[in-house]
Order: sequence, then C-alpha cells, then structure tokens
Amino acid sequence: MSSIMKEPICLISSDHEGRLCVQKKAKTILEGITQPVVVVCVVGLYRTGKSYLMNRLAGQQKGFALGSTIESKTKGIWMWCVPHPTKADHTLVLLDTEGLGDVDKGDEKHDTWIFCLAVLLSSTLVYNSLGIIDNNALEKLHYVTELTENIRVRAQRGDDHNDSVEFMRVFPSFIWTVRDFTLELRKEGQPITANQYLESALVLKPGNSPKIEQFNLPRRCLRNFFAERQCFVFPRPAGDDDLKRMEELSEAELDARFLQRAKEFCDYVFSSAKPKTVTGGRILTGTVLGSLTEVYVEAIRSGRIPCLENAVETLAQIQNGRAVEQGLEVYRSEVFKYLCFPLDPAELSDIHAQAEKKAVEVFISTSFNDTEQKSQLELMRQIQTEYEELCRQNQEECVHMCRSKLECVFAPLEESLDDGSFMQPGGYQDYRDTLKRLTKEYRQRTHTQLMSEEVLSQYLKEKEKFAKSILAADQCLSKAEQEMEVEQLKREALEQKQKALEEQNRLQEQVFRDQQNTYEQHMHNLLERMEKEHERAREDNKRVLEAKLKEQEALLQQGFQERADQMKKEIESLNREMKKEGESERSTISKVVDTVGTAAALVLPGFVPKAVGFVASLLSRFF
Repeated sequence: MSSIMKEPICLISSDHEGRLCVQKKAKTILEGITQPVVVVCVVGLYRTGKSYLMNRLAGQQKGFALGSTIESKTKGIWMWCVPHPTKADHTLVLLDTEGLGDVDKGDEKHDTWIFCLAVLLSSTLVYNSLGIIDNNALEKLHYVTELTENIRVRAQRGDDHNDSVEFMRVFPSFIWTVRDFTLELRKEGQPITANQYLESALVLKPGNSPKIEQFNLPRRCLRNFFAERQCFVFPRPAGDDDLKRMEELSEAELDARFLQRAKEFCDYVFSSAKPKTVTGGRILTGTVLGSLTEVYVEAIRSGRIPCLENAVETLAQIQNGRAVEQGLEVYRSEVFKYLCFPLDPAELSDIHAQAEKKAVEVFISTSFNDTEQKSQLELMRQIQTEYEELCRQNQEECVHMCRSKLECVFAPLEESLDDGSFMQPGGYQDYRDTLKRLTKEYRQRTHTQLMSEEVLSQYLKEKEKFAKSILAADQCLSKAEQEMEVEQLKREALEQKQKALEEQNRLQEQVFRDQQNTYEQHMHNLLERMEKEHERAREDNKRVLEAKLKEQEALLQQGFQERADQMKKEIESLNREMKKEGESERSTISKVVDTVGTAAALVLPGFVPKAVGFVASLLSRFF
C-alpha cells in the first residue's frame, strides 16, 4: 500500500437525487493499492452492532461509527484499507454497509442494491444479526432471494443456464454472525457447533404449498449460492449501560466469552478469507476493485442490472491501457537509472533486459483479462521501439567518441597531408607507414568501442584519393610497382570493409538475442499467470462441486428425492464442464503461444518463433 488509512472513509454514498455514487477520495485510495485485496464486507439490519466487528478486524477499538441510539449510524458503504495481518503483500479492505431495513429511509430498493454491491465486491460476506437464527431472522434476509433478479453473471443466458453454479463460482464465502446469543448450542441433548446450528436452521421443509415455498426460499438460496458457510455466535458483550459506550470500553470491561468469540472470528477471517477474484480466477488489486465499484454503481444508476461478464470486459478496457502505460513507465525509469552513453552493446542489452523484466512483471500484475494478448503485444512493441531508439542513440554516441579519438590519433597524418610532406620521392612509403602506425594506435585505443571499425572505414575511404595522388607523384616507384600498390589498396579496402561488416553482424546478433529474450520474458510471465488463473478456476470448480455433493447428500437425507435428482444433473453437468476445461487447457495455452509468437515476429523483426525450441520447453513446464 502507498499509504496507511488511519480511519474509514465513505466509498459509496447517495447523491442529492438519492442515487448511489462512488466517492472520488475513496476511489483514489483504491487506485494506489497495487496489491491483491482481500475484501470483507459486513451487512445486516440496522442497530445490530456490525460496525464493531469490522473495527476488530482492523485491529482498532474505534473506526467505523458505532451508534448507541435507534438511528442507523452508517450511511452508504464505508471503507477501511489496512495491511493484511497474516498475508504478506496483500491489503485487507473492510467494507461496512448501512443498516438494512431502516424504516426512515423508506426505500427498500436502496437496501437491495446495498446488499447486491456487498455481494459483488466482497470475497467474504459477513451477515450480522441479533438473537437467534429462526424463520424470522431468515425472512429478514430476503435480499438473498432477490439476487437472481438483480445480478447477472453472464450477459446472455444459454439453454442450460444454471444460476446456482455460476453464482457459487463468483460469490463470496458467507459468515453469519449472531450477536447477543443466549441459547445453549445443543440439539437432541447433544452439543453442536455454531456451523451445525446454522445448517440446521437451513433445513428445508417437505411440500410444495406457497407457505412452505416461502419458508424454503431463503434457505435454498443460501444453500445454492454460497458454497462456503460459517457461523459464529457471540454472547452479549456487556450490560445495557456499557453498550452505549462500546468504543470506550477496555477489554477488561467486556465479557470474556465475547472476546474469545471475537478472536476466533478474526482469526478465521484472517486465515480463510481469500483474495477477491472474478470469473476465470483473476485476482483483483485495489486499483481494479475501484474500477469495478464504479462499473457496478454506474450500471445501477443507469437502471441496468449489474453483470459480471460485462464488468470484466469494461475493466479490461480500462485496466489494460493503464497496464501498458505503467509497464512502459517502469521500463523507462529502470533504464535511465543505469544509462550512461556510450555503452558496450552487451551492457546496454543487460540494462534493457532487467528493465523489461520489471516492466513485464508490472504489466502482468496490473493487466486484466487480456485474453487475446493485444495489450501485452502492444507493450512488447513499445518497449522494442524504445530499445531501438536507445541503441540508435548509443551508436551515435559511440560514433562521436570514435571520431574524436580518430581525429586525435590521425592529427599528425592530417598535418603532413596539409603541408604536402608526402608529395616527394619516397613520400608514398612514408604515407603508408604513418597510416599503418596510426591505424594500429587507433585500434588499440578503441578496440572495445562499438562502431570503431565503421568510423575507421569511413576515414580510410576518404583518404583513398589522397593515397592515389601521393602514389602517382612518387617518382621512386616504377609503373609496375605503382600498379601493385593500387591492387594492395583495393585488398586493404575490402579487408577493412569486412571488418566493419563483422562489427555490424555482431551488433545485429546482439539485437536478435535481445529480441529472443524479449519473447521468452513475455511468454514466461504470461504462461505463469495463465497457469495460476487456471489453478484458481479449478479450485473454484472443486469448491462448487464439493458444495453440490454435500447438498445432494443433505437433500437425500431430508427426503427431497426430486431435488436430489436435479442436483445430480447439476453435478454431472459440472463434471463434464470441468473435464472439458481440463482437456482444453493445453490447446488454449498452445494457441496463445502460437498467437504471441506470430505477432512477435511482426513486432520483433529478427525473431523467428519456429526457429527456437523455447516453446516446447515452456509448455513442458506447465504440463
């Protein structure tokens, strides 16, 4: 995190027309969080003490507002971002929502949207209530029965569409916290856990009457939409008078059992709450979470139903352009830390490689749903353009330095040419001896310098006409000897040209190696991210499958044969889908490798993807 929030601020509020809106200050804070985020959101009826739990998760006594009157204290959705206490390089985002069911608001749809946003934005959803979990408590959680009407996972529904499976994949884990719990956790004379207490409250009644359907609906939704369910029951923390000043009470003044339950709750959240993901196992950073919040709120403001698939596409457009810019910015920043022309090509190549590595890492961590790799290829193209310009500048500086040294070394020769010292009998031999001696000295001074042979070639070519004039004026040489010297000049010119060509070839070989390294760097990071996303998607499917199998077993035990048979079909369909996804993973990755390789050949002119064995070695790492 770029900064530590000392207190919560409002993330989502209502404007003067009563429509939801995202607060700019909170969005700016999220934009600065480039780490993965674990998002824990608490919802519940107003005046149930849910804000206190969020303060405990933040490790603070005060923070989210605690009310001591019948008025709802929290309005909208408030946010507190703190370093995650147990997950390194993660940020814990705590969201506290305004109390549901406040009669003074007079707008039940507002509460519905607050609940939907809590579900859509969180990776763990905490529902807080008072007393016990009975039919009355479940009826007050009617918002869960409206999720299919107010949230879409896919823009288009297929014939075999199954809300339950789709929602289970993307919905958060669910924790029910019961405050001021006074019952004994026993059933039929045997002690039970809080989780067993919750599951017993979610048991369905047999029958199909409207009354029974109304009874079963919230229970069925909780069972079908939330694969992971947990329950914590809390005794009353203090007496009535002390509750009015909860923020001021020390731990010594609170009930020891309450403190123990609060610790267990926090420990569970810290260890079990996962980073926020969307479809395909893509983890969100704070930056993406801020954009996602805006996308969802804008959909609600426009009268549309928030759709996760559409939101992901919108986020990709927003985020990937930003990822290219940030990657390029990192590349430039890293390069200019060490850049000091002139440089040996190998040294410049190392600087480029290290800078590109960090740039690609930033891009991979920042980009989102770049399914066709267009943005990554754009980053590759822009970095290649930047590197080519650096190479050009380096060559120019090398040429300038070599020319300076050449002028210094060959100054005596130029003086002799100017005063005509060589235009006399025997002058040609003096000229040749001087030229050879100074050429040797120049090479000794510039033997490690790029472009030294190219600069020397240009200089020697310029001197060819002077050599011919001196040769023609030297009466000590016969015509035959002069002809032999002319041929010698031609041979030496060809040799020098070859040396300059070899220098250029070495330079080009370095360019080709750099382009190959560029491709390998991009592909390694890309495939590594794809494998992590595939693994998270597999984990999501496994989690849903386990929940479905558990639900099928419960339905059979409770005598719901028809629903158990329907669940069996869902399980079979999910198994087929998982098998199909597993079989397609290698072909998908191979297609990505081919696509990127083909496109890279256009971006990197010296790169020939089929001429290297890198693809096979890459695939072998993941299969």
